[in-house]
Amino acid sequence: MAKRESKTKLDSYEAIFSALAHAARRRVLLAIYFNGGSMTAGEIAAMFAHAWQTTTRHLQVLEAAGLLSHERQGRMRIYRIEQKRLKLVNDWLGHFFKKP
Repeated sequence: MAKRESKTKLDSYEAIFSALAHAARRRVLLAIYFNGGSMTAGEIAAMFAHAWQTTTRHLQVLEAAGLLSHERQGRMRIYRIEQKRLKLVNDWLGHFFKKP
């Protein structure tokens, strides 16, 4: 059981850090954060000069990593940051600030 939990946690780290590796995805997270924690897909797309499909792909990667979630309100999708999932990043980086 412990091995499976460990592998799951490693897979989580891989998904999270892969999602954060792209500057546009980090920018999306920052924008949502500074916008009070939620933004519509249209508001997010308006930040970028690239095609809508590219924005959609970035949002899908962030969602797959568990860093964003969305809810539908009519025709709109509202994206929110998943702080609990981001805490894994904080916990992992915290290792480097502890004395060995």
